[in-house]
Amino acid sequence: MTWFEASNHSTAVVPATREDVWAVLVDPQLLPRLTPFLTRIDVDGDHWRWEMTRIPVLSTSFEPSFTEQMTFTDRERIEWKHDPPAGRRERAGVAGWYALADADGGTRLEIQLSVRADLPLPRVAKPAVTTAMKSVIAGMGKKFGDNLLHHLRGSR
Repeated sequence: MTWFEASNHSTAVVPATREDVWAVLVDPQLLPRLTPFLTRIDVDGDHWRWEMTRIPVLSTSFEPSFTEQMTFTDRERIEWKHDPPAGRRERAGVAGWYALADADGGTRLEIQLSVRADLPLPRVAKPAVTTAMKSVIAGMGKKFGDNLLHHLRGSR
C-alpha cells in the first residue's frame, strides 16, 4: 500500500445569496445528493464521517470512508481536516476549506482541498495515480457545481 495525494483549488461566483449557498454546504443530508460518489455523511458533533461509493483509480478502485473535523465560521468559511477516531485506521482523508464572500451577481465560492488515499499500487505509479486522482476530483467538482446551481435555482 502506498499513499497518494492530489489537490484542487477553484473559485466561482454562484448566482445565489451567501445564506443560500451556506445552507447547502452545511447540510449533511443534502450534500450526498449533490456530490458524486458520496453516499452519506454521519455527524458526531464537529466530526463528520464521509461514506463514498467505489471510486476507480487506474487498475484498482476503493470505497473510502473518512472522518473530518469540521470548523464553521458562520457564512464565511468551512474548514476540515482528517481526524479519524482513536484506534481507527482510515485509507483516505481530505483536508481543505470553503470560503464564501459577497460578489457582484451572487456569492464568491472558493474551495481548496487535498485528498490522500492509501492504494494497493506501487510508488512508481505516482504520476499516473496523481493524474487520475486529479481527474476524479475535477469531475466531482464539476458535477457538484452543476448540481449546486440546479438545486439553488429550484429552491427559489
